[in-house]
Amino acid sequence: MEELPVPEPPAAVLGILGGMVLAEETRSRRKTPLVTALLVVPVVPLAGLAALRLIGFDGNWYTLIALALTPYAVVAGLLAGGLALACRRWWTGGVALVLSVALAVLVLPRLSASEQREVHGKTLRVLSSNLLYGQADPKAVVDLVREQRIDVLNLVEMTPRVVDGLTAAGLFQLLPYRVLHPAPGAFGSGIVSRFPLKEVNLTGDSAAKQPGAQADLGDGVVAEIVAVHPISPDVDTPQWEREMKDLSRAAGEHGLRILAGDFNATLDHAAFRTVLSRGYNDAAEEHGSALTPTWPSSLPVVTIDHVVVDNRAAVLDYGVFDVAGSDHRAVFAEVRLP
Repeated sequence: MEELPVPEPPAAVLGILGGMVLAEETRSRRKTPLVTALLVVPVVPLAGLAALRLIGFDGNWYTLIALALTPYAVVAGLLAGGLALACRRWWTGGVALVLSVALAVLVLPRLSASEQREVHGKTLRVLSSNLLYGQADPKAVVDLVREQRIDVLNLVEMTPRVVDGLTAAGLFQLLPYRVLHPAPGAFGSGIVSRFPLKEVNLTGDSAAKQPGAQADLGDGVVAEIVAVHPISPDVDTPQWEREMKDLSRAAGEHGLRILAGDFNATLDHAAFRTVLSRGYNDAAEEHGSALTPTWPSSLPVVTIDHVVVDNRAAVLDYGVFDVAGSDHRAVFAEVRLP
């Protein structure tokens, strides 16, 4: 069958189409600077955050806030990078994705439980609760102690009034031994225990009392406990850093130690990682629960409450619990000592 010739489009049509393409390319070029600028905007702070996190520099109060939000920055960076690539901004998208992946490598292992040491010593169930200037419901705290069969309870922001409430709620019938330093506002702390306690100084000077005690678990086994509550960095960042450093005495230089409380720090703060580097493990990280936020309890965003244990011990369990009247969630860990 004879093929029919395909008619060529009229020159006028080609001219119109060519003009349309040229006009579209012109419009695209005109849009490019604005679109590119909008896509670069989120990548710049992402790059700054990644640099701070990777070199291990906490900086000031504002950078501390940014570092605390590192897990969210991973998600934001992936979204920004994907959008940039969809808009054919290859360099912008590529940089955003590389930065996000670098941060994700640091963050995602927190979702995976670590293999624990094979130890066969005594077991200790530890709970820490920030009482929000003593406004937490004493009965809620005591109920939690009873339900979780707590051996050692660390309390921060403990006022004289809340001590009276805890007494009336029966706390000291469950945990009869105590080292208490109540004070107005955020400055009081205490340790309450099922086991006999001997108060010892295990930290340096701090704005809020951070009491330490030796808990006699019997059979010659002693555990050192610290109720942790360094000053909030929004009040005095350099002092917060100094008080954090006072917690980082090497584990091998003393007995088996457990630090529990409100650290005002996350795993993405260099000061807190320095504490861990001296021979400790974060119980939440060991359990694969380190992305479970603890503050503020109404809409938890960041994990600043921790149970930190000597790395010669094993973390058997970990949990986070709401406490009525407090803006912090209580943190719990079951620890087996060597």
